[in-house]
Amino acid sequence: MNHHEARRSSAGGRGSAADAAAERSPTELVNPRTTDMDQLGTLELLHRLNSEDRSVPEAVGEALPELAHAVDLAVDALRAGGRVHYVGAGTSGRLAVLDAAELVPTYNVPPEWFVVHLAGGSSAVWSSVENAEDDSAAGADSVERTATGSDVVIGLAASGSTPYVLGALEAAHGLGASTVLISSNPNRSRLQAVDVAVTVDTGAEPLTGSTRMKAGTAQKLVLTSFSTAAMVRLGRTYSNLMVSVVATNAKLRTRTVRILQEATGAAWPECESALHEADGDLKTALVHLLGGVEVTEAAAALDRSDGHVRQALRALGS
Repeated sequence: MNHHEARRSSAGGRGSAADAAAERSPTELVNPRTTDMDQLGTLELLHRLNSEDRSVPEAVGEALPELAHAVDLAVDALRAGGRVHYVGAGTSGRLAVLDAAELVPTYNVPPEWFVVHLAGGSSAVWSSVENAEDDSAAGADSVERTATGSDVVIGLAASGSTPYVLGALEAAHGLGASTVLISSNPNRSRLQAVDVAVTVDTGAEPLTGSTRMKAGTAQKLVLTSFSTAAMVRLGRTYSNLMVSVVATNAKLRTRTVRILQEATGAAWPECESALHEADGDLKTALVHLLGGVEVTEAAAALDRSDGHVRQALRALGS
């Protein structure tokens, strides 16, 4: 038996255990509050679904201490030159793609900072790829080809038992990378290959087993909070403003002037002029106006502070 066959055999064994774990997952239970959903009128049905959805943010709130730990791991890794990997299948993987895709235009981060491993590859964004989520070896191989011990690997699986995700986490653990599992199954919170378990117990789905609903909503909230908090910690914002955004079109150019005006209180023409002097770099223009220094000095201060606007301003005595 060769290396890959051994892995797949192992994955098959884990698959049986995974199926049993999934059966115990709250996401697979029948929801007693929605058993009559097929008999409801449209508005009443939507009210019932909305009532279920409202429980999700509260469940996410219960997992914030673990999520904070995951954020700190990611911040430390990125500062040290490492990367963040998202691993998922189906809805979980598609949500990971969505989150990672928005980080480059919003925060101007290098594209290689966040890597997405989607079971079945890019075609799985649009359609289901049969048996891809059951391939533990594929998850492991994908991570082993791209990750190092300096990285953070985050697995997303509503049941906490998807073989593709678990294979990736086990491989990451073997590399010495930090590992995180985001799931909605409290029974999967103590896996040996997982350093941090972010467990959001969303309970039974309105439609039994349809984890694109509450569990998927929870994953979206967790991912958005995770990446936003990491970017804030890394100095990619100033106050609650997107000062790292790159103006690649007319709409964004207008937005950068508006952000600069909001942050400094300067008049629109002054903000336009500052951005022009700074070659469109919003952070440099911001430090230039708030610090009362030349653009070159503002840029140098930002370089010394790793792009943190507040740190640059403090260093300038502002």
